[in-house]
Amino acid sequence: MMKVQMQAINKKIAVEYLKFFYPPLRSEITQLSVQENFAGVIQATINYLKDMLQESKIYIVAHHIKLMDWIYRNGDSYVRTIIENLFVRSLESFKKHAKDQHWKLLYQYMPDSFQVIYNEQQKQDQLFFGK
Repeated sequence: MMKVQMQAINKKIAVEYLKFFYPPLRSEITQLSVQENFAGVIQATINYLKDMLQESKIYIVAHHIKLMDWIYRNGDSYVRTIIENLFVRSLESFKKHAKDQHWKLLYQYMPDSFQVIYNEQQKQDQLFFGK
């Protein structure tokens, strides 16, 4: 059997997935994508997940982190860079706003690829900013 290589997800395809994954944000995502603002689309998903975190919907947030990881792993270099620099970077803010036990659960369910990026970002922040 022949294995078919999947095309890397570019920002337009990623937007279509995100509209499907985040029905409450569909119109906002559409508006931002029309403006070619992929970073804004990712920020909208971050804001939505922070709201879910405030409502202690930990397993839903964990599920959405896994969905974002799937886009990341299959994304082109632009999509991967934006997700690393916005989405994964925002996880530190999630940590600050979550109860300790909620953060531990989120981290436990976080995909390995995001854990590696997150931990590397934390090391760099410590090195550069003494955080």
